[in-house]
Amino acid sequence: MKTQLAEQVIYHLPMEDKLVSMNELVGEKISLKFENEIYCINCDNKIHKSFHGFCWNCFSTSPENSECILRPELCLAHEGKGRNIEWEKAHHLQEHFVYLALSSSVKVGVTRSAQVPARWIDQGASSVIRLAKTPNRYLSGVIEVQMKKYFTDKTNWQKMLKGEEAEGINLIEEKWKAEDYLSGELKQYYSEDDRITEINYPVLRYPEKVKSIDLEKTTSPKGRDGAGLKLMGIKGQYLIFEDNSVLNVRKHSGYVVCLEY
Repeated sequence: MKTQLAEQVIYHLPMEDKLVSMNELVGEKISLKFENEIYCINCDNKIHKSFHGFCWNCFSTSPENSECILRPELCLAHEGKGRNIEWEKAHHLQEHFVYLALSSSVKVGVTRSAQVPARWIDQGASSVIRLAKTPNRYLSGVIEVQMKKYFTDKTNWQKMLKGEEAEGINLIEEKWKAEDYLSGELKQYYSEDDRITEINYPVLRYPEKVKSIDLEKTTSPKGRDGAGLKLMGIKGQYLIFEDNSVLNVRKHSGYVVCLEY
C-alpha cells in the first residue's frame, strides 16, 4: 500500500490503474478474493511461487534482494561492487539514517532518507527519532551492528498489531545513551536532529489475538455470512479485520486479488 504521513496515516491500495482509498473503508465490510494468479513484481512474468513478490530468477539476481538489504553492513556499493552498480549508486550510495523506533520496544533500524517516513510507517512504529546520518548504506549498517548490542533490530509484529507498546520510554534519552555506544570514528555521523516523528494509524480496534491470513490457503476470507469482513484498522502494511485476522498486503505483492466493498 502507498502511504502518506498525516494526522492519521493515509493508505491507498493500487488496484490495476487506480488507487483505492483504504482509510474510507475502515469500519466497512470488504471482501478479498485471490484469483489464483501471481506475477513477478520485477519482470511481470506469471509465476507459481512467489519469493517476496519476485520469481526465483529475479529474487536471485536483482539488487533489491541483495544480502545487504537485510544486512546493510555487507553493502559493497562504496567499493564499486554489487549486483547492479547503477542501481546501487541510486539507492545505496545515498544519504541513509540509522533510527530508533518505538513499538512494542525500542528498535534500531536503517533506511535511505528518500524512504522516510514510508519505511517507519511500514514497520508500524508509533514514534521515531534519527540517531545517525551517513553518506551510504554501508556506514549505517556498521552503526546498526554496534547498536544491536543494546537495542533489538526486529519488530514483534504480533505485539505491534495488538497495539502493545512499551511504556515510559523517552526516545531522546535513549538516543543520548546510544551516542555513548558509538565508537570514536563513527561519532561524526551522530545526528543532532532530536525531532520525534509521531505516527498514528487508522485503527478502530486492535485484535486480542492475531490470526494471519495466507491468500494461497484462504483464497477468499468473506466472513460467516459471505458478505465480507469488517475492516477494523490498518497498521504497518497490515489490514486488521473484525475476527482478529490480519492480512499482510506486502507479503502478497504480485497476487491478483479482487476487492469488493
